[in-house]
Amino acid sequence: MCANIHVGTQDQVINTAVGGAVSRELKMFEKNLPSNGAYKNLNYDIQWSSYTSGPPITNKMIAGQIQIGLMGDFPAVINLIKSREGKTDSTSTFIGTLAYSPDGAGNAVVVPKDSKVTSLKELKGATVSVPFGSAAHGMVLKALSDAGLEQGKNVTLISQSPEVGGSSLKSGQIDAHADFVPFGELFPYRGFARKIFDGAQTGVPTLHGIIVRDDFAKACPEVVTAFMKSVLQANEKFREEPEKMSAKIEGWSGIEKEVVYMFLGPSGLQPLSPEIGEIQLLALENSIATLKGLGKIKNEDIKPSDVREWVDDSYLKAAAKSLDTDVGTEVKKGETYVITGKDALDGSPITDPTLSAQIWVSGDEKISNYSSISSMVKALNGIKGSGKGTDVIFVHDKNKAWKLLASNAYYVRSDSGITAFLLKTDAETHAKDSGGVVMQFEALMKSS
Repeated sequence: MCANIHVGTQDQVINTAVGGAVSRELKMFEKNLPSNGAYKNLNYDIQWSSYTSGPPITNKMIAGQIQIGLMGDFPAVINLIKSREGKTDSTSTFIGTLAYSPDGAGNAVVVPKDSKVTSLKELKGATVSVPFGSAAHGMVLKALSDAGLEQGKNVTLISQSPEVGGSSLKSGQIDAHADFVPFGELFPYRGFARKIFDGAQTGVPTLHGIIVRDDFAKACPEVVTAFMKSVLQANEKFREEPEKMSAKIEGWSGIEKEVVYMFLGPSGLQPLSPEIGEIQLLALENSIATLKGLGKIKNEDIKPSDVREWVDDSYLKAAAKSLDTDVGTEVKKGETYVITGKDALDGSPITDPTLSAQIWVSGDEKISNYSSISSMVKALNGIKGSGKGTDVIFVHDKNKAWKLLASNAYYVRSDSGITAFLLKTDAETHAKDSGGVVMQFEALMKSS
C-alpha cells in the first residue's frame, strides 16, 4: 500500500500549488520518503494529478485512487463528510493548512472592467455567476444579504466555473462573477475585470489545506509525515525566493507570476502557514454551516463542530520536529512575512508595510519596495522616463491593508499624502474627512 501514492492537487488554485506543484516539480516529496525499516527497498510509484476544483479529488479519494488531496475549505468538509457516509472503505482527515485568510481574503466579486458598478448594492437586478458549492458561493450569498439583496428576488445567481465566468464577463453575458483564489485578482490583472468586493469584507475565515485517507495514513504514517515535511520545505523555499518561485509556479500552473506573488509573497493576501488553529477550525465549521444552509449537506445529524474531531496535526508536528523546528515557529514565519527593508528610491526604512507600495520592473528579478505610495509614484515616473516597463504595481488598502493592484485602486491625494482604497465609497469618505481628492491611478500619475 505504501509504495503506490497518488496526490491530487489544484495547480491553478495557487494556494495549493505551493504544496503541490513546488513539492512535485522540485522532487521534495520523493527526497523525504522513508527508506528504512518497513520501507527498506520499497519501490515508490508517485503520481500527481491536477484538477480545477476539489470535488473530482474527493471522488477519487472515496474510490481509493487518491491518498492525499489538496483543496479549499468547502470541498474539504464535503470530503470529510462523504468519507463518513458509509460509501467508502476509509474515512478521511484534515492534516494541515497550506494558506489561509483570517477574514476571507482571496474570494472576490468582479465586474467587467468598463462596468459602472462600484459596489454590491449596485448589482440590484443583475445576473451574477459563481461556482456553486464553493467557498465563493457562501461568500457571495452573505455579501449580497449584507448589501440588502436577495437571491432570486433582487439578483440572479447562476453556476459557472472560473473559466466560463471569465468568458461570460468578457462577452457581457453576466453583470458580475464571484470566485475563489486566484481569479478575483487574475481576471483584473489580465485586464478585462475590476474587483468591487473582497471576501475579507465578510470577516469569515477561509483556507486551503490537506486531506488524507485514514487507511493510508495508518498504514504509512512516515510517508504522510514526509509529505508534510515537503510542505514546510516548500513554504520556506517560497519565502526565501518569492519572485523566483512565483515565476516557476507560473510555468507550472499558467497563473501569472505577479498574481502568484500577490497572494503568497510578503504582505500577501493569504499567508503560508501550516497550522490547524482556531481560525482554521472556524473556517471549516463555517463551511459546514453554509453548505447545510445551501442544502448541499443533507445529513441533519452533522453539526459544524463535528469537524473538530476530523483533524489531526500529529503528522505536521512530526514533520516540523524532523526539520529541527516546531509548528509554533513555522506559524510565526507566516505571520511575520511582510514587506521590510529600505525604500528603493530614497533609502528610508519601511516601518509600516501596510503603507508601502511595490513595483515589479519588467526584466528585474526582484520587486522594488517603497515606504509610501508617494515614493512609489516618484520612482515610477523615473522608471517610465528611462524607457522601462512594469509588470505589476501593488499598493495597500488604507483601512484593511489588503494588497491591491495599483491600476484598479481608488486614491485620495491630500496634504498628508496619498492613500489607496479598494472601494470607491471608502475613498470618498476619507477624502471628505481629510479634505483630499479622489482619483484613479491614471489621474494620480498625471497629477504627480
